[in-house]
Amino acid sequence: MSPPWPAGKKLVHLDLKGAPPRIEYLLKLIGAFAELGADGLLVEYEDMFPYEGELKMLQASAHSAYSREEVLSIQKAAVAAGMEVIPLIQTFGHMEFVLKHDALSGLREVPHCLGTLSPHGERPLQLVTEMVRQVMELHPGITTLHIGADEVYLLGEGEQSRKWLESHDGGVTQLFLSHVTRVAQAAKTAWPQLSILMWDDMMRDMSEDTLRDSGLVGLVQPMLWDYNPDLDVDKTVSLLEKYGRAGLAEVWAASSFKGSSSVHTSVPGSQRHVDNTLQWLRVAEGVSGDVHIRGVALTGWQRYDHLSVLCELLPVALPSLASCLQTLADGEFGAETQSRVTSKLGISSVEVEAMEKVAKDTAMFPGRLLAELIVDLNSFLNLEDVRYFEQNMFLRGWFSPYQRRMKMVNPLIVLQVQNQATAYLTALQQKLDLLMVEMGRLYPESTVQEWVEEHVWPVRAPLQRTVEEISACLTEMLPTH
Repeated sequence: MSPPWPAGKKLVHLDLKGAPPRIEYLLKLIGAFAELGADGLLVEYEDMFPYEGELKMLQASAHSAYSREEVLSIQKAAVAAGMEVIPLIQTFGHMEFVLKHDALSGLREVPHCLGTLSPHGERPLQLVTEMVRQVMELHPGITTLHIGADEVYLLGEGEQSRKWLESHDGGVTQLFLSHVTRVAQAAKTAWPQLSILMWDDMMRDMSEDTLRDSGLVGLVQPMLWDYNPDLDVDKTVSLLEKYGRAGLAEVWAASSFKGSSSVHTSVPGSQRHVDNTLQWLRVAEGVSGDVHIRGVALTGWQRYDHLSVLCELLPVALPSLASCLQTLADGEFGAETQSRVTSKLGISSVEVEAMEKVAKDTAMFPGRLLAELIVDLNSFLNLEDVRYFEQNMFLRGWFSPYQRRMKMVNPLIVLQVQNQATAYLTALQQKLDLLMVEMGRLYPESTVQEWVEEHVWPVRAPLQRTVEEISACLTEMLPTH
């Protein structure tokens, strides 16, 4: 057992680049986050922010971005619940939602990498500072901003970068530092009260001397992310202490409650994320007094990047979030901690796949019905006889491509196969109808459509194809009466 999480913020990360909740549902979620133990929001708007002017093109096209009034209502709800709001704006890597647009494609580091901004010239800096300005203008009074800067892929491979590297010392490391320091300095100059956070991964291999001379000391606070349930505690403590010795003693941690186990997961397991949380507690216990961990962000990725598929939706991940927050509060995840979680959420198990309702009140589990419907449908879709229907012995043995072409088909058996496929399709459609209605109450129709196409269509299509092909074959073979 470790001590509870030390004094500092416990932020819930809202990743809005996929499946942005309808505003009414989002406000309920914010209240639930606070009740479950969070005291801050790390809000990654991406294309859901109502950018204006020349940046209006950045707004989502599949569904409407949040309005200015809705962005203000998010902050009002958070403040009312005692939560700080910290916007996260990507300013270097993971800028796919910006650089995918033809009008801005010339600002890519290399043409085929939509995520990395070229750090050369004034235009890239003007772009990100205008993004920051618009977000800051709509978040009056905030004291902390996250400027992203993780996973800056292929930096140094663009033509301008290669020329820069030929005439400057320090390699890609200095190229990276030259951009992030300019971004951070511009923000700090405009808003001196700001604490500026950034992801740490691009800094991990830098020496203490490089970090000390980077220009970031006193300017930014690194946020070290690691979502592995087997996080290497000693290595992480060593890294944090290296940052501290270099002068970057104000640091943050980032764990995960969803969106980090697989790019296409639809139902998360709480234990994996709790194990990651427990490792972070050991890190906090082991780090020296020279390093000040300002807080932890519990990340909930909705996509791995702007152009990847959806990860787990928020309702189905609330048991995982509640489990992680309670683990931070208690320092362990024994029976007593689990009982606190299930009692708060009104369910029988911390694992969403095994949960059963034990209370009607859903105030601390908004979206519980959708979570139940997702779990139920996911279980059906993963039945071996359903998901791998085309591997059915009777289908392979009596309705092979050769048999279809030669019309060598036993009607008695293939009719049984067709009846089974039809029964599966009927059951699937009944479950899907319920899910789509409920999902549509909480999410935009574009999210409903994407979720269904990604998770349901690949299983439904072989069943439909089997029914149609058997019908067509038997129509040719059997006499009509």
